[in-house]
Amino acid sequence: MKRPATRAGIASAALLTSMGALLGRVLGLVRDMATAALFGLSQGPVLDALIIALRVPNLFRALLGEGALASSYLPVFTAEKERSPATAWALATVVFARMSWALAAVVVFGELCYALVWWLSPPGSDNRVLALLGAILLPYAMPVCLAVQLSATLNALGRFALPAIVPILFNICWLAAVWLIAPRWPDSPATQAAAIATAVVISGALQVVVQLPALRRLGFRFDHRPAVVAEPLGELARRFLPLLLGAAAVQINTFLDSMIAWGLSDGGDPEHRIAWLGGVRPPLSQGAAAAIYFGERMYWLPLGLLGLAVATAIFPRFSRHAAERRTDRLAADLTAATRIVLFLAAPAAAALVLFAVPLTRLLFERGAFSTADAVRAARVVTAYGLGVPAFCALPIILRGFYAAGQTRTPSMLAAAMVLLNLLLNVVLVWPMAEAGLAVSTSVCATLQAIILLAVFSRTIGRLDRRALAAAALRTAAAAGVMAVVGAATLRALDGWSDQQGLMVRAIALLVPLSAAVIAYLVAVLCLGGRPWTMPPEPDSWDSPKPRP
Repeated sequence: MKRPATRAGIASAALLTSMGALLGRVLGLVRDMATAALFGLSQGPVLDALIIALRVPNLFRALLGEGALASSYLPVFTAEKERSPATAWALATVVFARMSWALAAVVVFGELCYALVWWLSPPGSDNRVLALLGAILLPYAMPVCLAVQLSATLNALGRFALPAIVPILFNICWLAAVWLIAPRWPDSPATQAAAIATAVVISGALQVVVQLPALRRLGFRFDHRPAVVAEPLGELARRFLPLLLGAAAVQINTFLDSMIAWGLSDGGDPEHRIAWLGGVRPPLSQGAAAAIYFGERMYWLPLGLLGLAVATAIFPRFSRHAAERRTDRLAADLTAATRIVLFLAAPAAAALVLFAVPLTRLLFERGAFSTADAVRAARVVTAYGLGVPAFCALPIILRGFYAAGQTRTPSMLAAAMVLLNLLLNVVLVWPMAEAGLAVSTSVCATLQAIILLAVFSRTIGRLDRRALAAAALRTAAAAGVMAVVGAATLRALDGWSDQQGLMVRAIALLVPLSAAVIAYLVAVLCLGGRPWTMPPEPDSWDSPKPRP
């Protein structure tokens, strides 16, 4: 058997994934800037409706991409590939076909629901705008989820570059719609949003098409033989169903945040009352769902570059340790990976909290997006920034459980966190508006990460809790130094971010940000420890055990 990837191999895979994620995040940021300038937060219901409509197919992508499918399919396909490549290709074909049928059924049902909403809503209402955009965007769920399976297959075969850049097609198509198509209807925001939604669906089809030639070069052929793969397919199903909720609690909570933001918004009418709550005034104003979206996009930058990239690259290593029943190595790797993520995520969290206002003003304050809109979005950025270490650590911690075959605890805890998030949303939305919804998600993610680490250490493999605690204290202390230096530098440049020139605003952000990051790195070095290191791979590897 070919020797598994060494530390250099894992580093290379993580680098490829991170570079693809970085390019995608940069293009995504450009996309968000262009979209914010086109619609603004408070210019009408269109941007809120577009974001809510996109949440539905994106929730399926999150459940499958960063969660259940990638974590359950990859080890099963890898095991079959080692035993019989022909059976592995048959497994990939059957999974592709069954996902297609299931997603097609979901799309048909969803389209009927949107048609019902359209029929029940009065002409010109916000709900009709939502129903129109939702009906256009819902089919995107099918190709984007199939593209995730193809990417997981390529990852299992040691190919990381193409899967890392495939999601970029989404941003390219969106930007083409914003820059080239939307300007044709300057007086019709709904038509502009419909053009963007159509471009998104096209991007999903492209994500599937561009990966098929690479798979064919590796030997893939459509081979639909369900009877031949009944056993591995059953194993995949047993892994998949418990993971469906466990890996996506954060995404589900963010989805619920947006739905609550839509349902508790005044819709641009200050006199609006919520009939089903006894006629009270809504706690949110128009644009709440969009503000949550822009805040979420800010925390997804470190999550994509750090948490998901490291988790994707290290999961095969976790799986090998679990297959060899070396829970000591699995625990050591999870301890080290968590330390690395805390070391990298702490300054990202501090930066989002400290520089939320100048950051949002620099990125979004143009066109229809006003200063008030930027300050409003900055409050959500701050709230989500508090949860960045947990957001980044959760994908890695969860993959440790999944590699060990433990799925019940993450699933049950995720369900509890979803319920807790709903409760906190109700409590915090009234005093804190949309920022309260973001705070709730951050709190739940942090609790989820802490509890999962404690349960892993007690039930699977003993983590080095002393090393984790020391790393957490060092990074917290270094982040504190970073905050002090950043705040002092920001105060010295007070007023620069109010200037209209883009270059002046950039300097007003980059100078204190650079000083803060340098202060963090110096503090980490002074405090000692090597939080960025992984334990060495063993020199020899056991042969894979045959399936019983």
